[in-house]
Amino acid sequence: MNLHSLIMYYLLAVNVVAFAAFGIDKYKAKRGLWRISEATLLLLAVVGGSIGALLGMRIWHHKTQHAKFRYGLPLIILAQIALIYYLHP
Repeated sequence: MNLHSLIMYYLLAVNVVAFAAFGIDKYKAKRGLWRISEATLLLLAVVGGSIGALLGMRIWHHKTQHAKFRYGLPLIILAQIALIYYLHP
């Protein structure tokens, strides 16, 4: 397996985890249970799960009123795109 394939599998996995984390946190919020911290949700986005986090936020209607998510997730995606563009030969 080459590096490109490993990166793709990693990105797929971290995006699935980020998407699920938003759904799980929404479920727990509705039931008054222990929650996933906002720092953890944002960290999942920063380490490559930004698309999954944004989709989770939109689909689960979770954290949509929080400015750090509403504006932060799109900014994280833009920063990641810029990084890819910068690093790509």
